[in-house]
Amino acid sequence: MMAITLDQLNAMSAADFTAALADIYEHSPWVAEAAAKQRPFATLSALHEAMVAAVRAAPAEARQKLITAHPDLAGKAARAGALTPDSTREQLSAGLDRLSEADYARFHQLNDAYKAKFGIPFIVCVRRHTRDSILAEFERRLAQGGTAETDTALGEIFRIGALRLDQRVSAPDALPISGRLSTHVLDTHSGRPAEGVAIELWELSHDGAERLIVTTATNRDGRTDAPLIGGRPIPKGVYELRFFIGAYFRHRGVALPDPPFLDVVPIRFGVAEPEGHYHVPISASPWAYGTYRGS
Repeated sequence: MMAITLDQLNAMSAADFTAALADIYEHSPWVAEAAAKQRPFATLSALHEAMVAAVRAAPAEARQKLITAHPDLAGKAARAGALTPDSTREQLSAGLDRLSEADYARFHQLNDAYKAKFGIPFIVCVRRHTRDSILAEFERRLAQGGTAETDTALGEIFRIGALRLDQRVSAPDALPISGRLSTHVLDTHSGRPAEGVAIELWELSHDGAERLIVTTATNRDGRTDAPLIGGRPIPKGVYELRFFIGAYFRHRGVALPDPPFLDVVPIRFGVAEPEGHYHVPISASPWAYGTYRGS
């Protein structure tokens, strides 16, 4: 769906406003309908807060229906292609369409255990997670009490709503929902930024599976033209940056042994703050390298 501006939303009829934002909260257009009464909104943040307030002010029965309107993760509806477009894109973002049969069985088992204990579907903002961190979150939340878990589920729904709203509505302000992963490379052999270093970013899983996220190269400043991940949360998980240092020095005409002492340099790191800024630089020569979490 194409983005719409905040000014356009403010100028719409209540019915058109509700229709434009009907699916921000899963199968619950009443949230947008309630927010329409609070117009005009000066900022996207104010619109988001109005929708959150509408949910909090609703009767307990309405909040319960909102929670139960959410689909199971990697459940039968997902495999049958019966999810809403937003839910489909969200589950795809975490690779839940590429699970092994063993992983599907694990998700099915956890979904059933969660519903048996709490009577609601397990809800998590999957754009903030990798497959491994979703499974870890399942285990953690299964140990919670009922009241605490209902509050947690609503909090996740508000996160989902914020991300959907950010994608749907263009406004002067931005919601605090995005993280940033960046890098740069310093050539300590020549004492300057390393231009033309090929870089790969991989997402790693506990079972040894790897998923290529981005392939890029450094510019004349030793940086990439765009963040490795930006404009969205960085999913919680373990990643590996691979710097093709050997090829870089060969291209520069530096005499290297065969094979080179350093060829592809891997930097493995974890992301625990999806909305955080992770800067993972590297300084390298043909014989040594170093890294740290920068800013």
